[in-house]
Amino acid sequence: MTRNSGKPSLQNQYQMGMIGNCNFSALVDHHASIQWLCWPRFDSSFIFGGLLDGEKGGKFTIESCGENPQTRQKYLANTNILSTTFESSDGSFEVIDFAPRFFLQERIHKPLMLFRKIRRISGTPRVRICCKPVGEYGETKPEVHFGSNHIRYSGLGEPVRLTTNASLNFIHQERPFALTEDMYFVLSWGIPLEGPLVTTFEDFLNRTQKYWTTWVERCTLPRVFQKEVIRSALALKIHQYEDTGGIVASCTTSLPEIDGEGRNWDYRFCWLRDTYYTLSALESLGHYEEMEKYSSFIENLNIGNLKNLQPVYRIDGLPDMPERELPLQGFRGNQPVRIGNGAVTQIQNDGYGQILLAIFNLYMDVRHADKSRVSRATLHSLLRYIETTLEDPDNGVWEFRGRQSIHSYTSLFHWAGSAAARKIALSLDDLDLAERAEKAMKRAAELLEECYDPARGVYTQAIGSHDLDASQLQMITLGYFHDKPPERAISHLRAIQKELEIEPGFLVRYRHTDDFGQQRSAFMICSFWYIEALVQLGFLGEAEELLRKVLRAQNHLGLMAEDYDTETGEQWGNFPQTYSHVGLINCAFALDRARRAPHFL
Repeated sequence: MTRNSGKPSLQNQYQMGMIGNCNFSALVDHHASIQWLCWPRFDSSFIFGGLLDGEKGGKFTIESCGENPQTRQKYLANTNILSTTFESSDGSFEVIDFAPRFFLQERIHKPLMLFRKIRRISGTPRVRICCKPVGEYGETKPEVHFGSNHIRYSGLGEPVRLTTNASLNFIHQERPFALTEDMYFVLSWGIPLEGPLVTTFEDFLNRTQKYWTTWVERCTLPRVFQKEVIRSALALKIHQYEDTGGIVASCTTSLPEIDGEGRNWDYRFCWLRDTYYTLSALESLGHYEEMEKYSSFIENLNIGNLKNLQPVYRIDGLPDMPERELPLQGFRGNQPVRIGNGAVTQIQNDGYGQILLAIFNLYMDVRHADKSRVSRATLHSLLRYIETTLEDPDNGVWEFRGRQSIHSYTSLFHWAGSAAARKIALSLDDLDLAERAEKAMKRAAELLEECYDPARGVYTQAIGSHDLDASQLQMITLGYFHDKPPERAISHLRAIQKELEIEPGFLVRYRHTDDFGQQRSAFMICSFWYIEALVQLGFLGEAEELLRKVLRAQNHLGLMAEDYDTETGEQWGNFPQTYSHVGLINCAFALDRARRAPHFL
């Protein structure tokens, strides 16, 4: 296979922004085309899916018809509102895209509506609009009905309606027209926009902007990398499905981890592991409402009555998500395109500890007055799961499809989760729970020590394995070495760096062959785990230098995917990826804490 060198194309670099309102999200490319929008939920069929199929994916485009149009894209400061500016021979205009989110009658208003505005800036630019939603992943085309000021698309499950002050004929016929006034578009699923178009649009825009800027104002920020942290925080926030509290790993499916290997997965579900990382980052930012929502999600899983927990659930909390392949072109021809995820049937025993860590502060932070959000029965059940799976092999953090082992990553989170359970138990005067947790913690540590390779001074991926794994950098950041000589942690770090670093700051997850061959792309969260571990061990200068290098993997808006090809500079994998943004936030806070100098120095 031929590999490109030099600067990546814009398409390869994911030149898109994400908008959303914790009910749905959309990806808008740098030409103001809606490349991805699933309705009515993150895990529903797309109605616009050009990202995966240019023919069957439908489209919602706003094009400049002038010669040599140039575009610039940015977010309105400290918001999830996207601005795309076009400049061409006949004039310039701006496209504003957002999903409404604001307080209304003491509740959050987050309708299934996409708001778009074309604002003329100069000249008399000519534009072309096309809106062609599809259903059932491109298999269904709707019937089109015209109202006085709207187009209704039926046959997609619920009525989809485009309300606008633009010419309906020009839209339907995809004819260019002169932009002599501002144009407004509201695309809705189910209940349409009620009220006057222009005034309602401007009111919703102002309220949404105020909501996001206020949310950011209430963030606790590190003193370094603030701009990057704010963008990551805003991206994380809109990955939560607020109705149930579930948090998706990404809003997309089947964007490949690297070109041509078939590592294409559906990430539009709630992984217990990923959610722990996301909540820990939001907690560092001073936002706790997401944790409180997630606690309801956990309670509704009815943990005490389950034989075991799945590693991943649908965002409505239901367990089924059968994996199947779709007849779509795929991103840059990469197939298969998958929906659902086979990981649901895997054994991944790290999740129990991660839930305990995720809910830890609901019990230990005095600002949380209601200690019953997660019941004591659930706490006991989670610890029981740890006790009964301590010595069980599983598929591990990387979800190997053809192998099971007693993974050190799983043992690490058994250890950390048991430590959290012990501390919670002591705060509740539950001595039985505390004693059980201490025993589980001790056994998990013994299993971790069975992974230690004294010849290399490093902990390996699993008991009996010689392979190294970047996930074990978290042994440093989670404090496993707190009662051990510092040389052991440093040796562990440098051994992993030596084997897994492919370019300064960029690491692969492991070197061994997996179900799809050997990895070629760097996994972004591994870079951040490595940098955070450097900070923990006092290598601050090295950590900051590497963090600045790693941030080149961001796109033009500060968003990151799951993977990065260091040879071509291309982002790969589902986009945006919560893991990656969590890692950035954690590194910035770690650097800030480690400096401990007055902020003006």
